[in-house]
Amino acid sequence: MKSQIFYLLLFSLGIPGFAQNPIGMPDIVNYDNTTYNAGTHNWDIQQDRNGVMYFANDEGVLTFDGSRWKIYPLPNKTIVRSIKIGFDKKLYAGGQGDFGFFSPNSNGKLIFTSLKEKIPKKHQSFADIWNVQSIGTAIFFRAENNIFKWQNGKITVLETKTKWLYMGMANNTIIAHEKDKGLLKLSGNNWLPLLTGTLPYDFMVSSISQFGKDTILMSSFAHGLHTIQGGKITPLNPAAKILNISSARKIDDHSIAIATLYNGCYLMDTRGKVIYHISKGSGLQNNAIISVFKDSNKNIWLGLSDGISFIANNNAIKHINPAIFDNAAGHTAIIYNHTFYAGLSNGFYSLPLAGETDISTTQNNFAPVPKANGQAWGMNIVHGKLLLARHEGAFELTAKGTQPISSAQGYWNFLSYHQANTTQPTVLAGNYNGISILNYVNNTFRIVGNIANFSESARFVVSDGKNNVWVSHPYKGVYKIALANMHTKSVTLYTDKKGLPSTFNNHVYQVKNRIVVGTEKGVYEYNIHKDSFEISSYFAPVFGKKYVRYLKEDAQGNIWFIEEKKLGVAQYNGKTYKLLYIPELNGKTLGGFEHIYSVDKNNLFVGAQKGFYHINYEKYLANAGKQQVRISLVKAFGKSDIGLFNGYFGNVNENSKQNEVPRIKHGWNSFHFEYSSTINRNKENTFYSCYLKGFDEKWSALDKKTEKDYTNLPAGHYTFMVKTQDNLGNESSVATYEFDILPPWYQSIVAYLVYGLILLGIIYLVYKRQQRKIMNQRIAFQKEQEHIKYMHQLEMDKSEKEIINLKNEKLELEIETKNSELASNTMHLVQKADMMSKIKNELFKLKNELKDDTQTADFNKIIRLLNAEEKSDESWEQFSVHFDRVHVDFIKHLKDKFPSITSTELRLSAYLKMNLSTKEIATLMKISPRGVEVGRYRLRKKLNIASNVNLFEFFNAV
Repeated sequence: MKSQIFYLLLFSLGIPGFAQNPIGMPDIVNYDNTTYNAGTHNWDIQQDRNGVMYFANDEGVLTFDGSRWKIYPLPNKTIVRSIKIGFDKKLYAGGQGDFGFFSPNSNGKLIFTSLKEKIPKKHQSFADIWNVQSIGTAIFFRAENNIFKWQNGKITVLETKTKWLYMGMANNTIIAHEKDKGLLKLSGNNWLPLLTGTLPYDFMVSSISQFGKDTILMSSFAHGLHTIQGGKITPLNPAAKILNISSARKIDDHSIAIATLYNGCYLMDTRGKVIYHISKGSGLQNNAIISVFKDSNKNIWLGLSDGISFIANNNAIKHINPAIFDNAAGHTAIIYNHTFYAGLSNGFYSLPLAGETDISTTQNNFAPVPKANGQAWGMNIVHGKLLLARHEGAFELTAKGTQPISSAQGYWNFLSYHQANTTQPTVLAGNYNGISILNYVNNTFRIVGNIANFSESARFVVSDGKNNVWVSHPYKGVYKIALANMHTKSVTLYTDKKGLPSTFNNHVYQVKNRIVVGTEKGVYEYNIHKDSFEISSYFAPVFGKKYVRYLKEDAQGNIWFIEEKKLGVAQYNGKTYKLLYIPELNGKTLGGFEHIYSVDKNNLFVGAQKGFYHINYEKYLANAGKQQVRISLVKAFGKSDIGLFNGYFGNVNENSKQNEVPRIKHGWNSFHFEYSSTINRNKENTFYSCYLKGFDEKWSALDKKTEKDYTNLPAGHYTFMVKTQDNLGNESSVATYEFDILPPWYQSIVAYLVYGLILLGIIYLVYKRQQRKIMNQRIAFQKEQEHIKYMHQLEMDKSEKEIINLKNEKLELEIETKNSELASNTMHLVQKADMMSKIKNELFKLKNELKDDTQTADFNKIIRLLNAEEKSDESWEQFSVHFDRVHVDFIKHLKDKFPSITSTELRLSAYLKMNLSTKEIATLMKISPRGVEVGRYRLRKKLNIASNVNLFEFFNAV
C-alpha cells in the first residue's frame, strides 16, 4: 500500500539486481520536476482514451498531452495520492483530507468537484486517500480507517475496526487488505475472504491487478510476486525473489512490468524469467519507483519518487551499448558461426547467439575478443574466414583467437577479388597506404605484395568484375585502378573535371551490381563510353540531388542510406523505390565512419556514436499504428487575451466533438492554437499540418511545430483543423475547432438597421424636398408671368436705356482710344526725352575733346537748344491739358477733393490712372523706380487709401 511505500522510501536502502539484460535496451525518456513544473513524487498514473496521461502528483493532478504539461491542484493545495478514470468518464482523485472528481467547465478546463460534503459528518475527518477504484457504477476511495463508496449520488462508508492496508480490483471485484482479516473481496456491502488460507503475518500487499481470465496478479513488499486463482496463492518464481515491489502490471500476454522502491524496474515474462532490468545505472533518474502504468501502445510509464520516466518498451529500435563497450563508437558488426561480433573504437567483442528471431533480445553475454583490443575498423568474411581490420594491422579470427596476417599499421577492410585466367583466390586489403594483395593457400592468408603505383588511403574499395578496382578518397576524388594479372596497368583519378560534382566527399559503393558514388549532389555512376562520371539515371529518381554519404543494399533489395546525418531506406517493391526516413536516429550515426549491417528484416545494425542501434525493420513498419491528435488550447487576442478552449469538449475519457460555436467580438480577432499528438511513441516521427477553413487556401506544409497563430482575421465563420502524419505516411483523423468572429459594430445587424432607418429618412427628406420644389416652381411660374407683364410694360423704357448705354459705350470707346493715343504720345515723349538725354551726353563728350574755341561755342549753342526742347517737352501744363481732355476734369476733381495734393503727386496720379509701369513713370518723372515706390506710398497715405486697394482702380473711380 502507498502509505507503507511512503515510509519505506524514507528509511530503506536499495538492493542490487540479479538479472542480466538483453543487448538491446529500450530508449528511456526522463522528465524531472523542473520539466513538468510540479512536485517530485508521482503516486499514481492513468491514461484516457484520447491518449492524455494523468499523474497523481504532490502538487495536484499532472497531465501530459504528448507535448505540454499542466498541473491541476486540489482546492486545499494538498498531495494527490491516487487517481482513477470512472465509469462516467470523469477523473476521480483522492488527496489529503478530500476526494472528488475532475470534469471540464464550459471552456474545456478541468475543474475539481469535492465529494467530501456528501460524507456523513462523523466520517468527514480523514487523512490520505491512498487508492481509488471504479467498478460498475460505483467509485471506491480508501483511507486507512474507512473505504468510501460513491454511487447514485450517495456515499456509503465501509468501516474497519483496525486499518485498511490496500484496495485494488481484479476479476471485476473490489479486493481489500484488512490488517487483521487479510485479503477480502466485496460482495454488495459485505466483505468475504478472498483466500482459502491465510497470509503470512507480515505480508504487505502493494498491488493487485488482472493476470488471466480467473487469475489475479499480486505483489508484496517483502514476499515478491504471486498469483491467486481459486482462492489459492502461488509464488511466481523467480519473481518471488524480487523484494520491495511497489507495483506490478501485465504489459501484454507475455510480459509483466515490476516496479520496485529501490532497484528500478523489471520486465519479466509470465513464467517469471526476467527479460530486462532498468535502473539508475541503465538510464533511470533514480531507482525509487512508486507507480507503473502500461499505456495504450504497450509502453511503460514510471512514477518515481523524484520525476517521471517513459520506457519505449514496444519500440522497434533498441540501443546496444552494454557496460563492456564503455560508450565506445560502433564501427563494424557481423555474424559469423552463430556469433555476433562487434567492432568498436576500443576493440572487438563477441556474443553467442541463441537463435532469437530478434537478436536485440539476446541476453548480454558480450566478451572481448582475445588480443583484439584497440581501434577496430572493419570485418569481412572471405573464403569462409572472418578477417579483422584494425589500426594495429590485419588479423584472422581463429578458434584460438586472432592470428596476425600483417603487422603493417592501419587496415580498413577486405575484398574478395577474382583474377582472370586463374582459380587462385585473391584478397584485396585496403589500408592507410594503399591496397595489399593477399593470397589464400592451405587455409592461410599471406601478404604477397601491394598494388603498384597507388599509395592513398583505401577505406572504400570495390571491384567491377572487369579487372578494375575503384577506390574513393574523401578529399581527393575517385581512383580507377586497371589491373592485369594483379599488375597495375593504369591509375586514373576522377574529380570534378571528370564529371563528379566536387573533389570532396565522394564515397564509392557497389549497389545493384553497379559501381556508384555517393556525392554531395546525388548518386553518380561511371559512363564507360565517356570515361567520366554522371548523375545515375537509375538512382536519380530515388535520391535526386541529396547528399548521400553511405549506401547499403539488404537481402530484400531495399537500399539503406545515410543522407548527411539522417538514416533512411529506399523501400523496394520489385519495381520502384519509396524513401522512408528513420528520424529516431537522426544525428546518432557515426559521422565519417558510417556503418550499416543488414542481417534480415528483423535485424539491422547501425553504427552509432555510442555502440550500435538495432532496428527490427518488420516490427518498425508494423508499429506505425494509429496517429492521434488533439487541440489542447485556443486563445483569442485583442486588447487582452481570452481563453476560449482548454482541451476538453466532454469528460476526461470521452471522445466528444464541439457542440457550441463561440461568437467572438471583432476586437479579439487574433488567435493562438496549441495542439499535440498523444501517441507517445516515436515523437521524432510526428509531423503536423494545419488548415483554417475560411481563411487558408490549402493545408500547411508538414512540420514539428505544435502551435499556430493567426492575426487580424476578418469577420466570418472559421474552422481550425489539424492532423498529424508519421514518417510512414500514416495520418491521424482531423481535430477541429469552430468559431465565429462577429463583425465590427458598424457592420452589425443593429448598425444595418440604423443604416436602413437613415436611408428611409433620407428618402423621406428627398420626397419632401421635391414636393417643396414643385410648389416653389408653381409660385415661381406665377411670379414669372407677372414679371413678363411688368417687363412688357417696361419694354420701351428698356429700349431707351439701351440706346443710352450704347451711347455711353461709344463714349467710353472714344475715351479709351484717346487714352491710348495719350499713352502713345506719352511714351513717345519718354523715348524722345531719353534720346535727347543720350545726344546731350554724347555732345558733352565731344565738346570735352575739342580744342578749337569756335567749335566749342557751336556745341554750346546746340546743347542750349536741346535744353530748351527738353523744357518744352516737360511742360506739365501742356500734358495736363491733353490729359483733362481725355479724362474729363480728372486733375481738377482731384485738386478739389484733395486740396493738399502737390503738382508732383498730381502728375504721379495721372500716370497711375493711365496704368503706366513703375519704370515708365520713373523715366517720365526723371526719378528712380525706388522714388516712384516712395511716391506711391506717400500718395496712398495722403489720400488715405487702404493698402489692399489698387491705385489704378481707385483713380478710375474718381
